[in-house]
Amino acid sequence: MSDADLLARLRDGDHAAFEAIFRQWYEPVVRAANRVLHDPGVAEELSQDVFLELWRRRDTLAPDSSVAGYLMQAVRNRALNHLRHLQVQRKSAVYVEALSEPAEQADADTQAGELQDAIRDAIAALPPRTREVFLMSRERNLRYSEIADALGVSVKAVEANMSRALRQLRDKLSPFLPSAGE
Repeated sequence: MSDADLLARLRDGDHAAFEAIFRQWYEPVVRAANRVLHDPGVAEELSQDVFLELWRRRDTLAPDSSVAGYLMQAVRNRALNHLRHLQVQRKSAVYVEALSEPAEQADADTQAGELQDAIRDAIAALPPRTREVFLMSRERNLRYSEIADALGVSVKAVEANMSRALRQLRDKLSPFLPSAGE
């Protein structure tokens, strides 16, 4: 059966067509993800997400689409988004450490309270959409693609809002963070 036939059947909700596509493309998609991520477990998870999304969006696929092209582009995008997310986590690790390490000064409780207030105020001062994206990412642990879907915006818009949020939080919380020389 040709890819065009499989795609037409998939668009009509044919489970057998989806199963055939899955069997044919699962391993190549996982390998493609692993080439970017170098983490087989995460590569499999992202690949499964790609196939789930293929099923969810089956009725919106163009009739002349390439199944292989769609799958490979989707897994590449998810892998790169995952790497960007890890990079953001690494950059924000200093904030997590600042919040989780106990202060050695006698007034540690006071400083911790001031820091919590400063964090709460800094988050509250974010523009509404930026705050919403930040909280969805940090409190609900949603991936950028999930946030984009929930808000009806592009992943790039989510990335821009997260970048804006982290930059503004870094600026407002800089008095609480260790200086670069420490």
